[in-house]
Formats: sequence, structure tokens, C-alpha cells
Amino acid sequence: MDTSAAESEVKASTQTALAVDLRSDTVTKPSPEMRRAMFEAEVGDDVYGEDPTLNRLEKRAAEVFGREAALFVPSGTMGNQIAIKLHTHHGQEVICEERGHVFNYEMAMMAHFSGVVPRTVWAEDGVLTWEHVKSKLKTKSYHAAKTGLISLENTHNMAGGTITPLAVFDEVCDNTHEAGLLVHLDGARVFNAAVALGLPVAQLTAKADTVMFCLSKGLGAPVGSLLAGSAELMDRGRIYRKALGGGMRQAGILAAAGLIALEQGPQKLKQDHANARFLAEGLAQIPGIKIHPSNVQTNILICDISGTGMTSTELSRRLAEHGVLANGVSPQLIRFVTHLDVSREQCAQALEVIASICGARAQRA
Repeated sequence: MDTSAAESEVKASTQTALAVDLRSDTVTKPSPEMRRAMFEAEVGDDVYGEDPTLNRLEKRAAEVFGREAALFVPSGTMGNQIAIKLHTHHGQEVICEERGHVFNYEMAMMAHFSGVVPRTVWAEDGVLTWEHVKSKLKTKSYHAAKTGLISLENTHNMAGGTITPLAVFDEVCDNTHEAGLLVHLDGARVFNAAVALGLPVAQLTAKADTVMFCLSKGLGAPVGSLLAGSAELMDRGRIYRKALGGGMRQAGILAAAGLIALEQGPQKLKQDHANARFLAEGLAQIPGIKIHPSNVQTNILICDISGTGMTSTELSRRLAEHGVLANGVSPQLIRFVTHLDVSREQCAQALEVIASICGARAQRA
């Protein structure tokens, strides 16, 4: 490698290391405490049920959510898809919000693995109410697929980290159960919702038949999610986890970090929410960017940048050149996500970069 190439590689590496990474809360790094716990973890073969650290994590997760059992999975997508498989039969429909993760970002696996199709409905702020669900329910018919499951998302990622209030959630669950159907909660960031509402997750999710939550987002673990529900469902879920390639053997190395994330992670989310509101208030002052800070409820904010004259792809590229990372969700919309590896000072730094780029663009225009 010549000297110029080596210097470029070092520069790129340094820029990445110093970047203010607002792409997602999935980019968090494990803490020194987590790394030590992973190094020292007592392990066994989890496919045989013999990993003591993983067993402790599953037991503790079940306790936190007030459930009989929990199942560790490598990703939230796998947890969601196992739940759909558990609750449905081939040829049915799953009602979900139009921007929901199970519909848009899980590789059409509900069709591929469970033989069901989504029946989507658009809801303000991504919050599905009973009125939304009722409008799409289908019972036995010789012309249309029958509804098999209701899938909710709290917080709702692509609606901007919005929260489904407890009363709304419970009403959907109560009426769905009365109709003889089940409810799965994609609670990838449900701890964010619980912290924002000041409620324990067990109360917030009690009426769902299954709930999936992620350790690897705001809670800060490097890998892993859990699916919680009845002991019978989780026992069957292990079969589907194995079918999907999720038998991870000595997974206690991952569970050790997950235990710390589960116990300590929720306490740090309030600061992420405060940083997101700070970021939103700053973005609202930048010409060409449209966002209402009062709508930012947790750690995700999505803003309209069409007034800047740039697409999200162009703005993301220019931000990256200045050490700020963010992702577009459409040509007009860009998403910023705060997390434990982004400080208030870094949020302020990001705002300076965004304002500079948008200001320069406005001057050229």
C-alpha cells in the first residue's frame, strides 16, 4: 500500500471513530462491564437447555414482563416471525400498521415462513386503535382470507418513535380477544415507551399474547432479543427458532451482556429522550427542515427536508463527509436516533453541521 492510500485509510478510520452516529440505536457498543461479563460468562449448550447464563436471562426477562417464560433469539425479526408462526395458520392475514416493521423490514418472512399475508392500515402516528383494527377484521369467508393475528408496534419506529398509550393498547387487546383472535407486540423499543409513560413494561404489555423486545438497541447489548409469553408458546417457539437457524449453542456469552442491558439499560433511556427533544428543537430552527419538537416522544425523530432542496440521500452523504451519520427513510424524510453512545454535546455538534450544510445550500440557491 502506498503512503497516500495508507493516509486515506487512517483518515477514513478516524472519521468513522469520531462520527456522531445518529443512524440508529442499533450502533451502540457494549460497555466495559458487558465485555468483562461476556469474557467470564459461564456457558453450556443452549440447544440442550444447558447454558446457565442464558437460562438466567430468559428467566429474568419473563419476570420483568410478568410472563411464564421467555425465549432468547438473535434478532427482533426472528422473534417477531416466531410469534407470527405460533399464532397463525397458512392462508390467513395479519393486521398491522402500514409502516410497521413486520411488514416493511422483515424480508416478507410472514409469507415465506408462516404462509400469511399482511393486511395493512395507516394510522395517525402509527398508533393502531380498535377502530382501525375493526375496519380490517375478516371472519370466515369463501372469498377472502381470514384474519389470523393483530400485530402492534410500540414504540413505532417509522412513525418517529411514537407511543401507543396504555388505554389504547388495552382496548385493542380486549376487543381482539373477544373476537377470538390474538395480539403480538413488536416491542423492540418498548422500554422507551415504558420510560416515557412512567409505567413498568409488565403493565404496559400485559394484555398482549406475546411480546418481543430488543436488548441490542437502546438497552445497549451487542446482540439479542427476547420473545416472552406462556410456557407452552415458548416451548413451541424453540422448535421454530431451531428451524430458522437460531440454535446458538454457547450463547451465554451474549446473554451475559443481555442481563446487564436488561437491568441497567432502561435507566439510561430518559437521557436519550431528552437529547432527541434537544435535537428536534434545534432542527426546527434550521431553514428548510420541518419538524414539530412536541411530537418527539422518545429517541427517534423523522423530519421533512424537502425545503432544503436536497434529497435525504444527498443530505446524508454531505453529513457523513462532516462526521455526522443519519439515514433517509424516503427522498423527503430523514431519521435521527439518539442513544447511549451519543451525548448532548455531540447532538449540538450535529446541529452545527446540519445548519452549516443547509445554510450553504440555501445561499447557493
